[in-house]
Amino acid sequence: MGLGLIIGVFGVLFLFHAAYSTIQYRGLLKIMDEEFSVPSMNVVLELLLGFVFCVSAALTVPGDFLSIHPDSEENRIVSLPSNLDFMIFNHRAKALPFDVDMKLH
Repeated sequence: MGLGLIIGVFGVLFLFHAAYSTIQYRGLLKIMDEEFSVPSMNVVLELLLGFVFCVSAALTVPGDFLSIHPDSEENRIVSLPSNLDFMIFNHRAKALPFDVDMKLH
């Protein structure tokens, strides 16, 4: 397991704990007949920390970006799939008008 994945798990745990703490805090306020206005400061801190951990994990876990250039060797299709039954060429786009004059430069 990578460090980014562990950080993401901790971020999710922080978010769940903040939600549980907020539910507990609201129940306590309901017993004391007080109105809920804002969550406590430790819940807000947990939310921010969990958010930062989750965002950092989302940016580091997926890996490197691939090239989108059409001339890149990584994007070459070597062969067609062996099962051509799922290739559909009759679809709703044939109902669209195609008399648009567009020139590609």
